[in-house]
Amino acid sequence: MGAAHHDFSDKEYYVAVRIRMKKFGRKHRPFFRICAIDQHASRNARVLEELGTYDPMVPEVDARAILKGERIQYWLGVGALPSDKVGVLIKKYGPQGTRLVEQSAALARLAQQRSRPEPPTVMPKPRKAEAAPADEPAEAAPEQDGE
Repeated sequence: MGAAHHDFSDKEYYVAVRIRMKKFGRKHRPFFRICAIDQHASRNARVLEELGTYDPMVPEVDARAILKGERIQYWLGVGALPSDKVGVLIKKYGPQGTRLVEQSAALARLAQQRSRPEPPTVMPKPRKAEAAPADEPAEAAPEQDGE
């Protein structure tokens, strides 16, 4: 009996890896990391690689997803399948995304809102000279008879 030979050259094949969201955050404050995870693992299982983030609480809609386009292209190239929601994010904000210009503008607006203005440089006021000159000795405290 010879070894079975499989020819995958004419067919598409997929690895057992999914690109999906891993939930972080707390109650009423969700935050997601977009990760490459084994497809049989649970939602918050050990990740193979983190590929970006998605924060649905950011007020600028186009600034919510931040993706590592080069690494996503790699995982898609080796056969990883994105989940439905991540597929939409990749279509919009991936390497050839349809909303990349809007995303960069939204990120710039968000960075401008978050940057703090420079504090004004105010010179400290000089202290007023003390009434008693420093050359005179300080008054001695009255001594009390101790008993």
